[in-house]
Amino acid sequence: MSFNLNRINPNQTQVFFHDGRFETLTNEELEDFLLQMGISEVDESLEQNMID
Repeated sequence: MSFNLNRINPNQTQVFFHDGRFETLTNEELEDFLLQMGISEVDESLEQNMID
């Protein structure tokens, strides 16, 4: 499943799926989502954006 992430504020990220759906997740929900997708490490640029 392909998706893009967009940080909208310090505690929320929008997940845009390539089929047109999107969800707004809290940091905790995002962490769970990434674990479900099999992504245990987030690349440094995304991690930096998540901190800013």
